[in-house]
Formats: sequence, structure tokens, C-alpha cells
Amino acid sequence: MTLDERSLSDRHQLAEEVARAAGALALDYFNRRESLEIEIKADPHDVVSIADLDVEALLRDRIAERFAEDGFLGEETGLAEGSSGFTWVVDPIDGTSPFVHGMPNWCISVAVLYDGRPVIGVIYVPCHEELYSAAEGHGARLNGRVLLLDDRKTVRNAVTGIGANHHASPEAVGRIVTDLLSRGGNFIRLGSGALMLAYVAAGRLVGYFEPHMHAWDCLAGYCLVKEAGGWYLPFPTEGERLTRGAPVLAAGPGGMGDLKEIAGVA
Repeated sequence: MTLDERSLSDRHQLAEEVARAAGALALDYFNRRESLEIEIKADPHDVVSIADLDVEALLRDRIAERFAEDGFLGEETGLAEGSSGFTWVVDPIDGTSPFVHGMPNWCISVAVLYDGRPVIGVIYVPCHEELYSAAEGHGARLNGRVLLLDDRKTVRNAVTGIGANHHASPEAVGRIVTDLLSRGGNFIRLGSGALMLAYVAAGRLVGYFEPHMHAWDCLAGYCLVKEAGGWYLPFPTEGERLTRGAPVLAAGPGGMGDLKEIAGVA
């Protein structure tokens, strides 16, 4: 299907608006986080609070007001099919563990899929007032400044982001770290995959690899990386596969070769 520019522009504008609004609500909860009731998911490090639920409700309601025919996938409430060909994929607070422990490295992630590909990606970082924003064919920006990746950055002269969770064994994560270090690289883990993908788009990281992530964690960041001149490993978006996890890998031009080898991607 052909993507209409007006439809893309209208949704891109709304994505920025709702990300900022969601960020304001989340920041209010962050500033009084000691009062939040925390629930544990499958992993003791994977938590959810009333903040996640309320922020997702804000995103869902604001989007439905404008585009009721669009699909919606939220981390906390699951998938609602749409009829327009567009599906919004959101993580109300990516990095909930840093959030509840008082660290600033968490964000709001809003992506829009069309024909199975991420055509809009917006990531808002309230604690730093940073808005990463991209739309297909229109480039990527950070607070209005154009992002364009430098192919001189490699795993040897820049930093790589690595993610880990209970879906990957300690041995598998250890092999990734060992392989990266043996190539002369170094790594960082912030606790928010979406934020680290935004950092790839901004050139702060040369790449990001996590053996298993969900769509709401990565699709906004994928759009940002591509529009900044980088590459990403396609995420399966057909039917129920959209709600399941998959390996996530994104890189700038200079880090792509090494990181593909580390991830075992042809």
C-alpha cells in the first residue's frame, strides 16, 4: 500500500504531542515514586507500576481520539487491531526499573507501523528534555537538530550498547561481551533498550544489541536509526508475531559489520 504523506505527517505530529504529554505525566510520578506500588512480572528486574498503566492509558486515549481506526499495541494492555493499515506501538515507560530506583535513564517510546514497517519513531526523555523524532523519508532529529551518523565510528573507537534480560542465558550474554571486548570494543547498559537505540541514532553509541526484545521496546528506535543513516535487523511484525519478542540489533555504518558478526547475523 502507498503511504500518504498527509497521513504520515498528521500521525507524526500527534506522536510528538502524545510523547511529550505522556512524559509530563510520567515525570510527575517519577518525582513522587516513593509512593508507587510496584508489581513484579516474570523477572524480578521487570516491574510495573500505576505510572506505567496511567501513562499508557493517556497514550491510548489521545491516539484513539484522533485516529480511532488505527491499531494499538501497548506493553501493558496488549494489541487492539485497526482497519487503517496503521498500528501504534508504545512503551509508556521504557526503563521502569531505573524509573522506580530514581535513575533518569528512562523514556517514552512511540512508534507507528504501516505495512509492517516502522514509519514513525518518537522517543521522549523527560529527565533530560530530549525529544528524538523521525518519520520515513524525512530524517531523524533530536530537539529539532538533524541526526546523521558518522561512518568513522566503529566498535573499537566508540561505545556499544548491550541489553540483557531473563530471555537470554548468562552464558549467551557473556559470549556477546567477550566477543565485543576481544575486538577492542567496550559496552554500556542503561536499563532502557529504547533509550539506547535513540543513542545509536544520535551517534552516542555505535550500535545496540539485545538477544530478545519486544516490539514496544525497539520499533521507535529502529525508525530513528534508519532515518539517521544507520541499519537495523528487521523485527517480525506479521500477525501475532508482533506481540512476541525477537533479537534486536541496530548500528551506525561503521559498526554494522562487527556487530552483525557478534550477533551471528548473515
